[in-house]
Amino acid sequence: MRKLMLLLIPIGLMVSCQQAKDQNPFLSEWDTPFGTPPFHLIQDEHYIPAYEEAIKQHDAEIEAIISNQDEPTFENTILAYDKAGELLGKISAVFGGLNGANSSDGLQEIAKIATPMLSAHSNAIRFNQELFGRIKVVYDKREDLDLDVEKMRVVEKIYNDFARNGAALPEEQRNELKKLNERTSMVSLQLNQNLLAENAGFTLILEDEAELAGLPGDVIAGAAEMAEKAGEPGKWMFNLSKPSWIPFLQFSEHRNLREKIHTEYVMRGNNNNKFDNKELFIELMMLRKQASQILGYENYAEYFTAEQMAQNPETVFNFLKEVWTPALKRAKEELNDMQKIIDREGGNFK
Repeated sequence: MRKLMLLLIPIGLMVSCQQAKDQNPFLSEWDTPFGTPPFHLIQDEHYIPAYEEAIKQHDAEIEAIISNQDEPTFENTILAYDKAGELLGKISAVFGGLNGANSSDGLQEIAKIATPMLSAHSNAIRFNQELFGRIKVVYDKREDLDLDVEKMRVVEKIYNDFARNGAALPEEQRNELKKLNERTSMVSLQLNQNLLAENAGFTLILEDEAELAGLPGDVIAGAAEMAEKAGEPGKWMFNLSKPSWIPFLQFSEHRNLREKIHTEYVMRGNNNNKFDNKELFIELMMLRKQASQILGYENYAEYFTAEQMAQNPETVFNFLKEVWTPALKRAKEELNDMQKIIDREGGNFK
């Protein structure tokens, strides 16, 4: 039955697209305190039509920049680009937050549809030669534009983002990067969805009130409510969401139960089942390496750190080596302190 429902979700999304466009909260102003999202109005069927409209608007904004016949300036190119895509950002902020913190089968199906759409849209902008050309004109003459510190930073940041992502490369290499970017986005999506599936696949149900020893009242109440909703009244349920497992590890007096939920959490994606992420991580690393080498770096570490304070992997490794000895010393001291607590409380373990 669950498989049938999953198959029906994309069909339902497509059928309701036109209806959703007519009454879509993403496509109207939010009359809410501080412009907060009206979550009570947002339904799953609103996302794809909203994304489609947002991409359409963003494309039009980019087209307006590149079709401008005036000489590229900070205002008509850099500022215009920086302001473009507002609707897309608004939708992504809501969807990303919900899908990450309170996902569902419906939201995950939307992610499968939206991810390739957004990846293709990002590639189209990232490798748009006319747009990059105008940005480069402003960048090349930035020292003569009497820009303040903030505007200079914006010009350099936007130009470097395009250049670092391959906009200045020959067409053949740009096309290769497009393919790598698209595959990377889908691998990243699958990694995340596997993690969500592992989260959803585990629950710890307690029936004996004595097993709640040490837990604060609000944590116990939350666990009882979760069990009630899951059809287990009179029991207490814990899962791998942070509001559930973190206080359990902090306060539970039952070491065996803490160990159980901790092990389940750290082993997510590493259980040799259909949600295992090991092969996907290998593929992601290879994709990143390929892309980095096209962009002129030896590996992804070099690419990533080039814009960080460290600037290169060697500086990072040197820092880690420098802190290793004092960090290890402190870790052993803390281990000894914990052992004293265990012994004082009569625990018979190391």
